[in-house]
Amino acid sequence: MSLQISSLSPETLIHTGDVQITVTGETGRISLRARGKLAPLDKALGVKLPTKIGTRANKGDVEALCLGPDEWLILCPNDDVSALKAACDAIYEKLPHSFTDISAREITLSITGPQAAELLTIGCPRDIASIGVGEARRTVFDNASVVLWCDGPDQFRLDLWNSFAPYSAELLITGAKEFSAETALT
Repeated sequence: MSLQISSLSPETLIHTGDVQITVTGETGRISLRARGKLAPLDKALGVKLPTKIGTRANKGDVEALCLGPDEWLILCPNDDVSALKAACDAIYEKLPHSFTDISAREITLSITGPQAAELLTIGCPRDIASIGVGEARRTVFDNASVVLWCDGPDQFRLDLWNSFAPYSAELLITGAKEFSAETALT
């Protein structure tokens, strides 16, 4: 397992009446690439891999997101990464694949509240409303490559590289303060 190196620790960064930005706790992250019949990987991971880009599936603590025709992001508890790797290694002969532990590469910001979607538009060119609840997309946030998860109408997660996290978090905090000031004036 790789070492977590983020300069941000799990905590609420800002909470206005309309939006809250929180750094979530560490999570296991796996970049998975494979082609062919995925049933052996489904069994090894304990979750059926979705095949439509942007869709997610989960079972227990394992969440799988289809990022491309042969690419998935798997989230799980940190302590489960080694066991999932061993299970996937055991079926490699049946289904060659690439399993890469990227747990330490990224951090997650949770953005929630009535202005969450609007706040994300300050750095994301994607139409946030087009991402359905239970879906996610690879996109950019102010030139940083991110994965944007929609967990509810006003609940989003933004996975981004540790090196971009402080800058992106500060941009979101500034935006939240500006939205709060605008609301106070009306």
